[in-house]
Amino acid sequence: MNKWLASPVLLMIGAHAALAQTSVNIYGIADAGLVHESGGVAGSVTKLTSGVGSASRLGFRGAEDLGGGTSAIFTLETGYRIDTGEVDTAGTIFNRQAFVGLKTNAGTLTLGRQYTPWHQALVQVADPFGTGFAGGAKNLFPDWSTNVRTSNTIVYAAPSIAGVSADIAYSAGEQAGSNAAGRQFGASLGYSRGPLNVRLAYNNKNSDVAPAPGVAAVSRTIGTNSLLAANYIFGVARAYFAYGMDKGFNSGPMGNNNNPYGGVKPTPSTDSNEVMVGVAAPLGHGRLLASYTRKNDKTSLDQDAHAWGIGYLYALSKRTDLYAVYGAIVNSNGAGYTVANNSEAGTGNRASNLGIRHTF
Repeated sequence: MNKWLASPVLLMIGAHAALAQTSVNIYGIADAGLVHESGGVAGSVTKLTSGVGSASRLGFRGAEDLGGGTSAIFTLETGYRIDTGEVDTAGTIFNRQAFVGLKTNAGTLTLGRQYTPWHQALVQVADPFGTGFAGGAKNLFPDWSTNVRTSNTIVYAAPSIAGVSADIAYSAGEQAGSNAAGRQFGASLGYSRGPLNVRLAYNNKNSDVAPAPGVAAVSRTIGTNSLLAANYIFGVARAYFAYGMDKGFNSGPMGNNNNPYGGVKPTPSTDSNEVMVGVAAPLGHGRLLASYTRKNDKTSLDQDAHAWGIGYLYALSKRTDLYAVYGAIVNSNGAGYTVANNSEAGTGNRASNLGIRHTF
């Protein structure tokens, strides 16, 4: 073979051999719906919005086989608004997830921006709506801000053995002069076998501010979130249950902090618990979803609330569904909870969703 021809051929063969050990997948969700909200000072609001059931996203996921049962893995995931084509969080690229790590027979270790174990238990086990739509847990559970995902995070997930799973996460606060200020850690322990799926999760958040030139030190109580999540299959239906406890500063972040009902601005609870029960059952070519949630504020303000939601997801295919969902909240003693969806906090105590979701 001519030497000038042989070199590029050999290079191509070598590149093919290397690529054969690596896989990269592109994935995502395109979700758009009509949302109608009412009951707040904003009045009646109707809009076409993005990510009603599941946040619209585009992601890249890859793995390289390193041999001996070990793989290098990565995920890069960005959120976008399908109604406008914009990035959903200004000034970011991969704001949803961005991590790299190793997967071995002894477990998986990842570093970067990642979901908290507490949020994963809520969305994967506890909520029939998957924390989306107008009936989801976001209405009253504190599934906002760094309770959902954290940057600068190390996560170790143990291999599942006999249905038992566990993971632990640590997020560095990265404030000069303090290893404690701003840090967050959490863990979960689960069991899934047959019709039963149950998980216990914990989140611990330090909201202190370390002193710096021109910045005064701030000391706050630790915010903690504990969650017991479960679901169980009864025949063709699946029943859901969640019990959450939140205590300390910033343990109960609210989705809408803009005084949605006017008057005295609501105060996020620093001592509360939530109970959710729900069901998902096949109906025709789709699924019927329903939930009821109760928030008990144990502070002196006693700002309780309860919420309910009902919805129907009609499957056009394995990847595409149509949805129709309604949710409502009853606030007590000046509580300010709003009916949310997966991507928005909402503006009032009632909302309906009508749209389409496609996964790829």
